[in-house]
Amino acid sequence: MKIGELSRRTGVSVRMLRYYETEGLLAPARTGAGYRDYDAAAEVTVRRIRLLGEAGLKLDAIRQLLPCLLSDKPEFTPCATLRAGLAREVRELDERIGALTRSRRMLAGFLHDLPVEKAAG
Repeated sequence: MKIGELSRRTGVSVRMLRYYETEGLLAPARTGAGYRDYDAAAEVTVRRIRLLGEAGLKLDAIRQLLPCLLSDKPEFTPCATLRAGLAREVRELDERIGALTRSRRMLAGFLHDLPVEKAAG
C-alpha cells in the first residue's frame, strides 16, 4: 500500500510515517517508480508505535521495546531490553510526577495565601 493509504488506515500523518522511516522504525519496499510500498506488517507496526507513544514513551524507548511487543495490546515477549527499558521509563515518570506534585503544592500555597477579593457592590 502507498503511504497515503497507510496514513488513512492508522491515523498517523504522512509526515510522521516518513519520520518513522528516517528513525528506522519502518522500512518500506520501493516500487520501480520509487514510491514507498508498505505491507500489512507496516500497519501493525505503526499501530504498535502509536500504542507505545500513547503510553508516553519517546522514540528511543519505542525503538528498544517495539521488537518485544506481540500485539496491539500491551503484551510483551521477554526481551533483553524490555525490563530495563520499562523500569527506566517508570522511574522517569515518577520523577516528573514528583516535580509536578511539588509545583502544584507550591502554587496551591501561593493561591491559599492570597487575600480574598471582595465583589464590587
